[in-house]
Formats: sequence, C-alpha cells, structure tokens
Amino acid sequence: MAKTLIRVGPEDFSVEAELAAVRRESPSAGGVVSFVGVVRDANDGARVSKMTLEHYPGMTEKALAKIVEKARERFHLIDVVVIHRVGELQVGDQIVLCLVSAAHRGEAFQGCEYVMDWLKTEAPFWKRETTPEGERWVDARESDDHARARWA
Repeated sequence: MAKTLIRVGPEDFSVEAELAAVRRESPSAGGVVSFVGVVRDANDGARVSKMTLEHYPGMTEKALAKIVEKARERFHLIDVVVIHRVGELQVGDQIVLCLVSAAHRGEAFQGCEYVMDWLKTEAPFWKRETTPEGERWVDARESDDHARARWA
C-alpha cells in the first residue's frame, strides 16, 4: 500500500527507521532513493555556526503535499517520505529527508530529485544563518530555480 508521510517540526529523524518502514511496507518497490540535507559550516564565503529555519504551519505541509502528489503521479511513486526540521540547528544536523520508492530505480531517482527541486523553491521555509559577522537571511538561489525549471 502506498505511503505518504509529511512531517515538519523541530524533531530529528532516523533515516534508518524511515527506510526500514518503507522497505517493510512496500514489497512492490524495486528501488528506494533517499536524500538527506544537512547544515554545512560555510555558505556564500562565510563560516556558519548555526541555522534557524522558520515556516508557516499548515501552509508548509499543504505545499509539500501538493509537490508530493505531483511527483507521485509523474514518476509512479509508491512511497514518499518528506521530513523537514525547523527551529535552531547546528552544523552537521540533519535538515531534511526525502525518501521515495518506485517499482524501478529511474523513477525513484527522478522522483526524489523532483521533490527536492520543488521543495527548495515552492515550500514556505525561511533560513537564517549565524556567521561571525552576525545573523543573515539566506536568499533564494538562482540555481534552485534552474533545477526546478527542468521539470517543466
């Protein structure tokens, strides 16, 4: 049975537990692909000591659900798990998990990339980094827009 899990909150996640659940519940899946985004220690030429992520509760989950539904239809996905953390995160902390399964590996890879490309540009998240010079908001990246545009 197809599974969709969308969770937004401050709690960390276990990639291993989410993967095990998908594999256990979806014997028709021939491929499972995951992406884990983490807080890095530098961005745009500055050291980063922490990141704070904000969102609009309710609105964010609805935006993610729309993205997931489009990906599910386009790539015949069986399972889709999107977990995105918010709040204060330290360097090395996990930010986001996108895990998808499909009957074939190509669909799983494309589905995972599609979800992440659209999440980066369409989901209402705001990132603020702490650097030695103080706090700064992270602007949208042109490269993220280009990545999303390839799916048009």
